[in-house]
Amino acid sequence: MSCGEPHEKDCSEVLDHLYEYLDREMPEGECADFQVHLDECSPCLEKYGLEQAVKKLVKRCCGHDDVPSDLRSKVMGRIDLIRAGETVPEVSVLEQAKKEQAQREQAAASGEGTGPAEAAGSTDARSRTARAE
Repeated sequence: MSCGEPHEKDCSEVLDHLYEYLDREMPEGECADFQVHLDECSPCLEKYGLEQAVKKLVKRCCGHDDVPSDLRSKVMGRIDLIRAGETVPEVSVLEQAKKEQAQREQAAASGEGTGPAEAAGSTDARSRTARAE
């Protein structure tokens, strides 16, 4: 997309990095350039406003579920691999978490657990996995 007006930062580049800006994941120097573009370009500002509204709506409607820390760390690990340009495993993070949960449950069922506390932890993990789906 381009508004047809000359800008120091091209509209397509701005829109490609819109979520980095919205999520405050963009370096400060780039944020300033980004803001200058939004101040000059009404189509990009409109798109920014729309995406910002969608993000707020999703947070309001879906932001109440707790994400299991192990799932969060796996997702963040995958993001780090992608950013580093490394090969990402073909198994989805959710499938990997389900497989690991099944292994823990199987170990607990076969008596490899240490007692009731571990069994309770297994139940908590199952409910977290169900919420993640």
